[in-house]
Amino acid sequence: MTESAPTESVASFSQLGLPETILSALATLGYETPSPIQAACIPHLLSGRDLLGEAQTGTGKTAAFALPLLARLDLSDTRPQALVLTPTRELALQVAEAFTSYAHGLKGFHVLPIYGGQSMVVQLRQLARGAHVIVGTPGRIMDHLGRGSLKLDQLKTLVLDEADEMLRMGFIDDVEWILEHTPAERQTALFSATMPNVIREVARRHLHEPEEIKIRAATSTVAKIRQRYWLVRGVDKLDALTRILDAEESLDAALVFVRTKLTTEDLADKLAARGYAAAALNGDLTQGLRERVIEQLKTGALDIVVATDVAARGIDVPRISHVVNYDIPYDTEAYVHRIGRTGRAGREGTAILFVAPRERRMLKAIEHATRQPIEAIALPSSEDVSASRINQFKQKIVDALESTEIDLGFFTGVVSTLAEETEFDPSEIAAALAYLAQLERPLRIEETGRGWELATALHSADKPPRAEIFTTGAARERPPRPNRDEILTRRRAFNDGALTRYRIEVGRNQGVSPKEIVGAIANEGGIEGRYIGQINLFDDYSTVELPPDLPNDLLAVLRRTMVRHCPLNIRTLTAEEAAAPARSPRPARDWQSEKKAGGGARDGARDGAREYPGKKFDKPAFGKKSFGPDKRFGSGTSHPAPKAGKNWKKRDDHRG
Repeated sequence: MTESAPTESVASFSQLGLPETILSALATLGYETPSPIQAACIPHLLSGRDLLGEAQTGTGKTAAFALPLLARLDLSDTRPQALVLTPTRELALQVAEAFTSYAHGLKGFHVLPIYGGQSMVVQLRQLARGAHVIVGTPGRIMDHLGRGSLKLDQLKTLVLDEADEMLRMGFIDDVEWILEHTPAERQTALFSATMPNVIREVARRHLHEPEEIKIRAATSTVAKIRQRYWLVRGVDKLDALTRILDAEESLDAALVFVRTKLTTEDLADKLAARGYAAAALNGDLTQGLRERVIEQLKTGALDIVVATDVAARGIDVPRISHVVNYDIPYDTEAYVHRIGRTGRAGREGTAILFVAPRERRMLKAIEHATRQPIEAIALPSSEDVSASRINQFKQKIVDALESTEIDLGFFTGVVSTLAEETEFDPSEIAAALAYLAQLERPLRIEETGRGWELATALHSADKPPRAEIFTTGAARERPPRPNRDEILTRRRAFNDGALTRYRIEVGRNQGVSPKEIVGAIANEGGIEGRYIGQINLFDDYSTVELPPDLPNDLLAVLRRTMVRHCPLNIRTLTAEEAAAPARSPRPARDWQSEKKAGGGARDGARDGAREYPGKKFDKPAFGKKSFGPDKRFGSGTSHPAPKAGKNWKKRDDHRG
C-alpha cells in the first residue's frame, strides 16, 4: 500500500479532472470547494486505482467516491457497473440520493438502492429494468446474487462504505462472500472511520496496491456557542424557522445557512413577506451589494441574512447572536465554520441545526467533530411564540418611554386631545395603538384547528439522549399526508407504563421467529426495542405487547408490513382474546433473552441464517469458524457460488 495525504488545498472541483456535466451539477448543488477527502481521493479513483480511505462520517466521502465513479460510467450499458455496500438501509438511501443529485446532467442514469424490508418483487422488477449503480446492504445483495437476479459480470467498481460499521454489525463475512463473487478485474475502494486489523486484512486480500488516504477532521470545540437541533420534515421547515426566530428572546441578528444560491433568495423573500427584515447573500451578488447587505446587518437595518457557505466566509458582525443551519452542511468542517459566525467578541452565541430524519448520522458526526453534545429542542408552541412576541413588544415600549431621544410630549398631547374629543379612556386609546402597531407581527396567534404533525424531541435525564416524540401544533397549511419513507425513518418514543397486547396474523405455521417480529416492528414502525414486550407464537397468529393507543399512521404502516410474505394486519385484541392466557401452547423463548450483550445490528434484528440449495451456512466470527463446508477464511480457496433459480429459500430480511 502507498500512503498519501493532500499537501495543499484544492480551490475548485474543476482542478480534479471531473467532466463538465458533473461540475455543472455540483455548481447547482452549491458545491464550490472540495473537502480534504474529496481532493485526495477523486484523482486516484478517476485513474482507476484501488483506494483505502480512513475518514470520519461527515467529511464528504460520499462525493469522494461517487463523483469519479459517475465520471467513468458507460451510460449506454444499463448493466450494473458499480456496487456500493453500506451497513444500513438508511445509509444506502442517502448514498443513492447523493448519486441522483450528482448525476443531474447525466441523461439516462439510474441508481438502485437495495435493502431488506423492501418488497422483493419490486426489487426484482427494478433489477430487470437495469441500473448503472447498485447501492445496497450486504444481506439483500447476497440474496439477489443467490437468486441470480443481480449479475455483476460487468462490474467495474466496488465500494465498501463504513467498513468498520459492517464489522461491528457482524456483516464482514457477508462482505467477504460478496467480494469473492465479483469480477477479479475490478476497482475497489474501502472507506472506514477506523482501521482495525480485520479491516486491514480484508483490504490486503481484496485490494490491489491501494492508495491509502487518511484524513483527520480539522475541527475544534466551540466553547461559547450553545448548540441545539430540531428533528424536522422539509414541509415544516419555514414555519419551524419562523416559530424559532420569534421564540428566541435573546435573538439580535441571525445568519441562516442554506445550500444553494436559489434557496437564499427564495427563503429571504418568504421571510420578508412574513414581516422579517431579511436579505439574501450569495455568490451572484456584486461586491458592492454584498458590502451593503453586511453593513445593513451591522447597523440593524437587517436582522436576518440567508447565505451560502462560500458567500458567508469572512463575515464578522458582533451582533449575530444566532446561526441557523436551515440545510445541514455537507461536512463537519463546514458546520464549524458556519457556527463560528456567532459567539464573537467575547459574546455567547446560539447555533440551531435542522436535521431531517435521514440526516441523523451527520448529526452524530458533528457532535463527534465538535466534541460537544447537541441538545434536542421542541418546536415552540403558538403560546410560546405569543408570549415571546408580547415580551419583546412590551420591552420596545419601555425602551421608548425611557429614551431621552424621543419627544414623548408631542405624542402625549395627541392622545390627550383624542381622549377629549372622543371621550375614550387613554388606556383604550393605548390599546388601539398597540393593536395597530402589531398588525405586521400579531401578538396573538390563533390556532387554525388544522394542526400539522411536528417532530419534537425530548432530552431528559430519565430518557436516552435525543429520544424523539411526535406532537401537534398549529400551521398555516395542512401538509401532504406523510409517505411511508417518512414514517419509516422516525424513531418513536412512548411513555413508560403498561403495555397492550396486539394480534398479528403470522405464526408458527409460517415459520416466524420472535426476532423477526421484533425486527419488523422496530424497523418498519420505528419503535425502540425497549417498548416491545412479550411475544407469544401460536399456529396461525402471534401476540405482541406494545404501547397502548399507537398512532393511526403507525398502525397503518404495521398492518402493511410483511413478515414471512404475510402482512401483519396488526390490531388490538378483543375482550375475549385478551382474557385468554397470554402463553401459547408451546411458548417460544422470550426474544429479550435471545439478545446478546453489546454489538449487534442497529434498530432490530440483523440478517438471519440463509439456506442455499444443498448447502447451509450461518455467520461465524471472522477468522474463527468455517464459512460453509468448503471454506475457512485464510485458506485461499473460494466460496462455492450459490446456484441461482429454483428452491431458493431465505429468512425474511428486516435489516438489509
